[in-house]
Formats: sequence, C-alpha cells, structure tokens
Amino acid sequence: MNLLVTTLATFVQIYGALLLIRVLLTWFPNVNWYNQPFSALSQITDPYLNLFRSIIPPLGGMDFSPMLAIILLQVVGGGLVSLAQGLQPASF
Repeated sequence: MNLLVTTLATFVQIYGALLLIRVLLTWFPNVNWYNQPFSALSQITDPYLNLFRSIIPPLGGMDFSPMLAIILLQVVGGGLVSLAQGLQPASF
C-alpha cells in the first residue's frame, strides 16, 4: 500500500511540473503547439486543464483555471505524501 501511495505522490509531483511548464510556455506566442514536444505536452495536460476551464472561463483574455488546477494538484500531492508517511512502519 505504501508503494502505491508513494508512486501516486511522485506521479502528482511530475504532473504538476508538466502543468507548470505548459502554463509558462503559453507566455511565448511563437510556440507551435502542433510540433513535438509541445504537442505531446499539450495532449498530456489539456484534459486536466479543460476540467477547470469549464468551471472558470477565461476572463478578459486571462485564464485563471491553471492556478486552480495546480493548487488542487498540490493539495492532493501533499495529502498523498502525508498518507505515505503515515503508512510507514514505526521504528523503535
């Protein structure tokens, strides 16, 4: 069980880093999202971001949904790390 929770926590951390890279790359208008590796990054992160875009539509050209997506992912990741630490056997 501890291995599963630790693996999920690591996945959430890596996915959070990918989300952050995706959001930072949107600041560069010359990025072609149809070329690799940007296309792969978009395919990996957009389904998760689209969940939040349906809740918070872009307001005046500013898209605040990635902030909510990253915050929620950080909360889940922190919970998984806490859970993994709680599942470790006690050492005497």
